[in-house]
Amino acid sequence: MEVHVSLTDRRRLSEQIYRQLRAGIRAGRLPATEALPSSRELADRLDVSRNTVVAAYERLAAEGLVRSRPGSGVFVSEPAIAPATPYRTEPDSYPQPQPVWDTLGSSHYDATAAPEIDMRAGIPSREHFPYAAWRARISRQLRPSVLGTSAYGEPAGSPALREAIAAHIAVSRGVRAEPEEVFVTSGTQQAIDLAARVLLAPGDLVAVEDPCYRPPAMLFRSLHLRVAGVPVDDEGLVVDAIPAGVRLVYVTPSHQFPLGMSLSTRRRRQLLDWADRTGAVIVEDDYDTEFRYGGRPLEPLQSLDRSWRVLYVGSFSKTLLPTLRLGFLLAPPSLRPALRTAKLVTDWHTSGPMQAALAEFISSGAFARHIRRMRRTYEARHQLVVSIVDSEFADCLVRIPSAAGIHVTGLLRPEVGRTDDEIVRLALRRGVDVSLPVSALAVTGPPRHGLVIGYGAVPTDRIPEGLRRLRECVS
Repeated sequence: MEVHVSLTDRRRLSEQIYRQLRAGIRAGRLPATEALPSSRELADRLDVSRNTVVAAYERLAAEGLVRSRPGSGVFVSEPAIAPATPYRTEPDSYPQPQPVWDTLGSSHYDATAAPEIDMRAGIPSREHFPYAAWRARISRQLRPSVLGTSAYGEPAGSPALREAIAAHIAVSRGVRAEPEEVFVTSGTQQAIDLAARVLLAPGDLVAVEDPCYRPPAMLFRSLHLRVAGVPVDDEGLVVDAIPAGVRLVYVTPSHQFPLGMSLSTRRRRQLLDWADRTGAVIVEDDYDTEFRYGGRPLEPLQSLDRSWRVLYVGSFSKTLLPTLRLGFLLAPPSLRPALRTAKLVTDWHTSGPMQAALAEFISSGAFARHIRRMRRTYEARHQLVVSIVDSEFADCLVRIPSAAGIHVTGLLRPEVGRTDDEIVRLALRRGVDVSLPVSALAVTGPPRHGLVIGYGAVPTDRIPEGLRRLRECVS
């Protein structure tokens, strides 16, 4: 066994060796009959004289903790010495987290899950990811001649990726941005975290849609912010219901999560007027706008904003893979120094090779081609899910109209005898993971019951079987 001894200073060397070996034996970390290093070997390893180690071994032997076998070495005595005191103290004396962490609950996502039929919301297709093209670009970035050219990176992100993102969102999303406005982040969640850190103080009031994507709401609470849920209707966020005193509102206007409607043009104007009037900030999460299957796309809040009240965030989790952890934040000049510092002190910078690979992937046109392929795939899946839900679930679900993204949501009719959480659990036992009961996403208002049916990760030919099993769980 490898024996670790740490000499904290050069005084009382034999005493330090003796005490550490004695503690290891009495705690059971050095079990009975275990061979210790020879005195010469341990002396060489610790850069001390052999006599120093011999003296420590002799003290251990005098206490009956070790014994020497001529020609074989020094061994821990048998029977094992029972520990005099526990290696660890009682759990109630361990360091404890702040109380806020006990109130947040946990996400419904299970990163280790491998369901037979994966119909979780927000998970893109793994089978269609361009592995070969991505692997080639990552390999180029991992060459010593490239990887070894610098130490730490720019907190705001690599210039090449910032420029590529600005060009991409201008074409694909109608978002006006200069490269210097772009901050590269480790996913949308970090973008929201940075915005909250530089804008808000503990006790400030934040508004989110109700129901809402849970991680941002959990994040706000972890920062000791007060969170108010604002109801949504057919037009999206009900702006008139935003409470007084709100400093920041988090919205998903292009495709409300989890229900799926878009924020109407009237409400967009109303929300921007509210922000101008109150001096509040809007965080616009545009998480899957590339996948739209009909209707005229509505202008992002960011493109309508004339006073820098909107912080626009996005990610590549839905268009590529969540495991890449790449996102971005568009910020006004007044916030950029603070955001750069906040990024620096939280994780310094997002992975350099990942940034370089994505910049090349976008600039080469490979990303745009991938988006076009996936839009066709997801549109076919969207139409299939909608047709089955409308025909087979009409008596139990009210489908919310949606023409974008990689999920469809339906609210349970009052006559259904089971809750959405019960249905989700039953479906999981039948091998179908729909993961998100709508009721679990309520913030402060009364929960609605419904199912969020994802079709990004499930192969098209498995959708009918998955929905058939899910239908059996509703009745």
